[in-house]
This record gives sequence, structure tokens and C-alpha cells, in this order.
Amino acid sequence: MTSNRREFLSRVTLSGAALQSCALQAASSRHGIKAIAFDAFPIWDPRPVFALANELYPERGSDLTNLWRVRQFEYGWLRTMSGRYADFWQATGDALSFAATALRLDLTPEKRYRLMDGYRKLGCWPDVPAALRSLKSAGIRLAFLSNMTAELLESAIRNSGLDSMFDHVQSTDRVKACKPDPRAYGMALDAFGLKREEILFAAFAGWDAAGAKSFGYPTFWVNRQNQPAEELGVTPDAGGVALDDLLSFVLR
Repeated sequence: MTSNRREFLSRVTLSGAALQSCALQAASSRHGIKAIAFDAFPIWDPRPVFALANELYPERGSDLTNLWRVRQFEYGWLRTMSGRYADFWQATGDALSFAATALRLDLTPEKRYRLMDGYRKLGCWPDVPAALRSLKSAGIRLAFLSNMTAELLESAIRNSGLDSMFDHVQSTDRVKACKPDPRAYGMALDAFGLKREEILFAAFAGWDAAGAKSFGYPTFWVNRQNQPAEELGVTPDAGGVALDDLLSFVLR
């Protein structure tokens, strides 16, 4: 599985108020960024799902979470590679079943429902609302570009009270190819009608930052988990642990 993961990632990444507002707009214009396409998880906080796993399986919750998350994305990548696309919801459910079986955990229907339902109840990280307001005030257009389904993205937007923040909510379901496939990244070009260099991609995972940078987007890695960079031959333009760092990069 590790070799498949590296093969896929390498293949796709190589292939391809008014005065204040005016001041912010000038700063963003000088930087050249006119829009930001966000992965889901710089915005949505998945920690409640992981906390629930620890609650349901006190002895093995962390093991379940780690294996579940790895397979969750690998299944999306492998299905894209093999032409057997499945959306994020199906990949997440299949990954949960695999992880529980591999760890010999009793995944009852009730526990499965509660864990999966956690993704319907996602909210935002604490720093998100203020950061998005600052970006909007600066005239920056915002969108999601995520492997998550549109239904899950819209649900999290409602949960967080961010209905007016995003110009576009784009799920890779539309092109039936998970990031880091270039077809997925290309959706932001169609949505914004801008040049690649005018669209900043904000990634949560190192592989996603590498994929977006290889596609040609200026890329900021919101590395909330302080993970090491992937060894994929490309690096993001900048990074930080929170959206305040992204604001500094875009607006200053």
C-alpha cells in the first residue's frame, strides 16, 4: 500500500471600516493573489471524530483513528488510479470497516453510525471565522476544493455559520477524480476564471500541498498537525500552523 501511495502521489504531482478595507485590498493586489481554494480541513476541525473513537474504544481509539485516516485517503487515490471512483463518504466507510477488522474491534452498527455521523457534524477550527472575514474584507474570493462530498461540505458550512463566506463549494465528485489528480485541481480554474498564479491553494496535508504546487498553484500549507514535509520533490510556497499565518502570507 505504501508503494502504491508513493507511486500515485509522485505520478500526479509530477504530471501535471472602508479605509482598512482599501488598505487590505491594495496589499492583496501587490501579492497577486485574487482567490483562495481551500482543502476542507484547514477549515473543518476533525478532532471531535477522533475523540469519539477514543470514547468508543478507550484502549485502541488512537490506533483506529490512525489506520482509518490512512485508508480513507488511500482508497480514494487507488480508486481514482484504477478508474473505479468512489466518493469520500464511501471511501470513509470502507476505510472504517477495514481499520476495525484489522484491529479486531467490534464495530457494531451503532458505533459505525456514530463515527460516520461525526463527519456530518463537523465544525470549524476556532481561528477560522475571523480569518475568513479578513480575507473577504480584502476582496479575496474564497472556495472549497475538496475530496469531501458537497453534502458534507455544505453541512459543515451550516454547522459553522459560514454560509456567506464561500463563492464556490467544489467537490472532486464533479470530475470523479480525487486530489492530487490534476483534474481535481483544475476545478478552481474553471470556478474562478483566473490564472493559476492568481489562485492560492490552502492545503491541510503535505501530499495535497505538493500536488497543488506541482499543478501550478501558489500553495500555502496549513500544517495544523506539525507534520514533516512529504518527499515528493516539490515544496509549498509557505506554511504555518493556523490561518493567521496564511493571512500574513496573503495580505502582508
